[in-house]
Amino acid sequence: MASKLYNQTTVATNTASIGDANNGSFVYKGFTTLNNSNNTQVYDINLVKQDLINHFYIRKGEKLENPAFGTVIWDMLFEPMTERTKKIISDDVQAIVNYDPRMQVNGVSITSTDMGIQVAVELTYLPFNVNEQMTLNFDKTNAIIV
Repeated sequence: MASKLYNQTTVATNTASIGDANNGSFVYKGFTTLNNSNNTQVYDINLVKQDLINHFYIRKGEKLENPAFGTVIWDMLFEPMTERTKKIISDDVQAIVNYDPRMQVNGVSITSTDMGIQVAVELTYLPFNVNEQMTLNFDKTNAIIV
């Protein structure tokens, strides 16, 4: 999955309760290997976003000892985009976001593209009261496992 899965568009932001790097008042702290810099630490909303994106990168059934984890979207790429397919994808997206108690779904929009499926999810990061729309692109060329 070499292409970028996530595009960000901010809908509304209230930063009053988000942690500050200068005083170390983060709610969530974690690590990532995606940055090319020496700083591999991520905090608060960025950590929650990365956790969600990581969940979408896993096909349902791929995770050892937890076959229910992951998304069915990678398996739906070659299916006709019917209302039933959209419902399955929408239900899956809502289940994935609701899996994490730090977020809630406000809306899901599914669009078929030339090379895959685009999912727009309106989210609220609950501890921070921040709303955001994430656009996730699932590309057919990256769905094939060799």
